[in-house]
Amino acid sequence: MVLSKMTLTVRMVRRAREGVGWRAMAMTMSLLVMATWLEPSQSLPQGAPETVCDTMLPFHSGGSVLPQNSVSPFSVETSASTVGQGQTVRVDVTGVPEGLTFGGFMVQARNRNPPHQIVGQFSPARDGTVKLMNCENSVNNSATHSNAGAKPQVYLEWQSPVDFLGQVVFNATIAQSYSEFWVGVPSNPVQIVRRDLGAVPPLPTVGPQPAFGAALPTTRAPYVPPNYVAPSAVAASADPFYNGCGVSKNCFGFPDGCVNSKTCTSIAAVTVRGDIYEFEIQSGRGTNAAYVAVGLSEDAKMGEDLTSECVPENGRVTLYSSYTSATPYAAIRSSVSQSSARLLNASIVDGVIYCKVERDPVTVVQGRTFDLRRQQYHLLVASGSSLKDNSVGYHDIGRLPTGKAINLAEVQDLSGSSNLLVQLHGAFMIVAWIGTTSLGIIFARYFKQTWVGSQSCGKDQWFAWHRLLMVTTWSLTIAAYILIWVELKRAVWHAHSIIGLITVILCFLQPIGALFRPGPNDKKRPYFNWGHWLGGNLAHILGIVTIFFSVKLPKAELPEWMDWILVSFVVVHVLVHLIFSIGLCLNHWQITGMASERHLSQRANTFQMGEMSPHHQQHAMRNGMSMERKMDAPYGAMRKGLLGVYGVVLVLFVVVLVLLVVLAPIEQFLGKT
Repeated sequence: MVLSKMTLTVRMVRRAREGVGWRAMAMTMSLLVMATWLEPSQSLPQGAPETVCDTMLPFHSGGSVLPQNSVSPFSVETSASTVGQGQTVRVDVTGVPEGLTFGGFMVQARNRNPPHQIVGQFSPARDGTVKLMNCENSVNNSATHSNAGAKPQVYLEWQSPVDFLGQVVFNATIAQSYSEFWVGVPSNPVQIVRRDLGAVPPLPTVGPQPAFGAALPTTRAPYVPPNYVAPSAVAASADPFYNGCGVSKNCFGFPDGCVNSKTCTSIAAVTVRGDIYEFEIQSGRGTNAAYVAVGLSEDAKMGEDLTSECVPENGRVTLYSSYTSATPYAAIRSSVSQSSARLLNASIVDGVIYCKVERDPVTVVQGRTFDLRRQQYHLLVASGSSLKDNSVGYHDIGRLPTGKAINLAEVQDLSGSSNLLVQLHGAFMIVAWIGTTSLGIIFARYFKQTWVGSQSCGKDQWFAWHRLLMVTTWSLTIAAYILIWVELKRAVWHAHSIIGLITVILCFLQPIGALFRPGPNDKKRPYFNWGHWLGGNLAHILGIVTIFFSVKLPKAELPEWMDWILVSFVVVHVLVHLIFSIGLCLNHWQITGMASERHLSQRANTFQMGEMSPHHQQHAMRNGMSMERKMDAPYGAMRKGLLGVYGVVLVLFVVVLVLLVVLAPIEQFLGKT
């Protein structure tokens, strides 16, 4: 502006020199002084020239007047956060305090990612208040003012490009006066999606309407080159989903605590305005999610929950309402009226699923009423990588309920529920039935003729170790069963719980039966031995089967490939039993052979006393075998070595399985590391 006035003055001086006269010269000098000392208060009357497309600095600054480094009192807002290719969105430039005016402006939409090129086109304003600019050899891709008069707001229409996918940010330069202007005022990012995924509300045709979204105040450096998105704007709005969390809407996702760090694998938000309940759901980048869902649960447990599912289908996101079942796991869509929720906005870009849903305040499902106004609910966020026919698949990516039921209209900080008791239950059962029981049975069956003559606490070594291991099994099993009852607070019947209950009963009765064990020479002793053997082995088999069924439980959050680890354990355990059994048979044959040889030797060394009767032969055989029992059976070193190897392998199995339980879901844990 100063340069323009200087040009005008030079022309006047030239005319005076050409003979207009000293009177005219004096008038010219007066005008020159006024032009030099009068500080202008308005922007360029015809808008910004195209020479500032790259810098977006007001032409009058010339580098001598720097932009303001305070938070801009003006905002750039858009009518939608997602727009389809080739569709139109409204861009509003307004003062944050109502009534605040500005004179000049310049707006561009730039790719949020490098090379940060200008994209899209602005449409001419009906009232002629906007002048369009051609920057970077493109038509109408920037907008500026057509007059420098004071204005409280400006409404622009911007059409997204048909050949671009990704996020754009609108950058603006806004001048309030000659020396007060802000450069790089950003909007919230706008996602450009394929046209069939766009869900942009129609633009108003009569009068200005309230703008969607809110201002994003940010303190910026004195100069922000507009040929890239302002760094502070990128940092503050890396993901616009998190804007307003804990302030205007409830946000919750997993892993627990991810909302504060803005790194959720999946996240849901609830905004309540009167009787309008809006749910936003989004999957994380790089998760390869096939769906993302949010449920309303009374008990933070899977089952009997009202769920909203966002599922990409045929290139667009589809909304389904469902009612969940835990036994077996299923999300049943036919149980819920699909008109009870409406899809307001949706997109899928770079694998990130997003949808915005409005749900009825009251929904009745199978005689059960979900009243969002009067009842409190746990939010339950889940996502998975697979789909079923007319349903979503298992939430293998993750699942987490809030730690408490909340009034959805009350904005608060939310945290996830603890899974500690479930994890302790699983860990105790694995140690008991994979670890101590397996080893205890090995000692009782194959080591009665090992470490003969050595005792612990007055008992043979095999019995001392067997008793210690089985008492440990009993203690861990009872403790684990109590823990799961404390967690569930109710009976839940499915294959895991039913077989597990039978296992616990058998385990509980085993030591009680041992207290009534008949003496060695009692006629009932064989019956006890068979009953004790059957009860112990049956409990062991059922315990392992129960662990197999736990892999499918939603609350356990165990990976499906854990089944293969369990199968590997079973193969190793059976193979060890087979080797020990073969060794036991060899021991029996060798002891019997040694006894027969001793009997023949005794016969050869007898004096002339005639042949021994069959009764005496059997008596001699028993004496020989009795002598053999006073020493370790053959192959003792092999048995001890195999026991050592089996013990190490068993410990490895137990450690791996326990880690899968306590770190569940393991995929989520590995993703964080």
